[in-house]
Amino acid sequence: MDIRHFKTFKSIIEEGNFSNAAKKLGYTQSTVTSQIQQLEQELSIKLFEKIGRNMVLTALGKELIPYTNELLDTVKKIESIGKHGDKITGELKIAVAESLMSYKLQNVLSLFKEKAPNVKLSIISLNCFAIKNILSKGEVDLGLMYDVGNQNDSLITNKIADFTLALICSPLLEKNKFDFFKSNQEINTSLIVHEAESVYRNIIEDYFCGNEILLNNTIELGSTEAIKRCVASNLGISFLPRFAVEEELENGRLKELEIGCSDSKIIAIYAYHKNKWITPAMSLFMQLVRENFNID
Repeated sequence: MDIRHFKTFKSIIEEGNFSNAAKKLGYTQSTVTSQIQQLEQELSIKLFEKIGRNMVLTALGKELIPYTNELLDTVKKIESIGKHGDKITGELKIAVAESLMSYKLQNVLSLFKEKAPNVKLSIISLNCFAIKNILSKGEVDLGLMYDVGNQNDSLITNKIADFTLALICSPLLEKNKFDFFKSNQEINTSLIVHEAESVYRNIIEDYFCGNEILLNNTIELGSTEAIKRCVASNLGISFLPRFAVEEELENGRLKELEIGCSDSKIIAIYAYHKNKWITPAMSLFMQLVRENFNID
């Protein structure tokens, strides 16, 4: 069997279709199709079937995914034998929560680039629930996110730090008109937040629901910076990690509102699949994370 065929199979899973996999691998689409056909012949199974215009994984194709991940991890082990220090090579795939990526990992990334310049580092920013999901499937090597509960026995997790949260508003908002400690009320402003499964959005919405506080509406944005700019323009209020708004609170571009859940904290963690072989690149990155956050 040709290892390249398994790499192509995994790329199709990761990229979503044959065309994107071909672009990623630098192949023509016909080459990708040919490799999958050869793999199917060697295994005597059908990996994909055509449903409408799309090629969809068969049940046996889905069964092959964990074996493919295990095989390619073994290949990585073999390729890394004897490679240490500045000779670390290979690829490292990381998924990171957007706010951690934007405000807490710059020093780690800079040091990693300095210490392992030959490693191809791939980073994607995703919702924490999505990160847990792709870690469980072995689609990335390492995830840095917030603890969202729902223990997953397939993952090994390590705490990075606790972070506090802040309810923020524009300096133009008359803070004295709002009392977020008072239950059963309607407040004439909007809540500007991340997507529905954001861990800190869940905290503030649970608080409002539990205290029967109703806001005008909810505005969903995908970027912390976009949320801060909208809040600063007095389009609504938001509930964000304090580290993400410290600078604006200090220079007066944003103000903090008092609220009954201000003592809530989110726990940042890094995690990887328990069956994932820890490559030298992965080991170095985790070491730099521990050092950056002063983790024993």
